[in-house]
Amino acid sequence: MSETKLFSLKDIATKNSNKGAYLVIHNDVYDVTNFLNEHPGGEEVLLEQAGKEATEAFEDVGHSTDARELMKKYKIGELVESERKNIPVKPQPDWSNSDKKDENSMKNWVVPILLGLLATIIYHFYFKQ
Repeated sequence: MSETKLFSLKDIATKNSNKGAYLVIHNDVYDVTNFLNEHPGGEEVLLEQAGKEATEAFEDVGHSTDARELMKKYKIGELVESERKNIPVKPQPDWSNSDKKDENSMKNWVVPILLGLLATIIYHFYFKQ
């Protein structure tokens, strides 16, 4: 078993350029240097947070499950115990219900359209004779 490498915020603060970019997210330390050019939001977004505690910025963007899975490969250690913060993980949206919402929104349109069509037929039948 390998021991987890521990970093202080002072260690991380020195890694804030495209030659070395570390982030702290939920007390885990990530070396995103090799990911800078691949980041969908551009390297500037990561460099802005490099060398810092970036949990809040990371969570505010609302990263996908895939992004959270991908970041595991960049984890290089953890923040030392004395500098850790308890920042809750924001719940991810439940996209599994999106189909149900689409069905309901379709039903919300079908009824008015049918009523409008029925009103048009009745109008033509009674008032056009």
